[in-house]
Amino acid sequence: MSGLVMPDPALAHSKGLYATEAEARERAEQIGCKAVHENNGRWMPCADERELHQQLRQQ
Repeated sequence: MSGLVMPDPALAHSKGLYATEAEARERAEQIGCKAVHENNGRWMPCADERELHQQLRQQ
């Protein structure tokens, strides 16, 4: 066993998932996005996950 632990995909987005659209919109403004999107009943900053990841890499 190598000891390498792969993160749960849900945890990978834990900092980007919000219960309300308003929370996601506030975070979107902080990171430079103008839109939000819904993902499985939760809200995420930016128009889509691709844009979210691009913005986060620039931080």
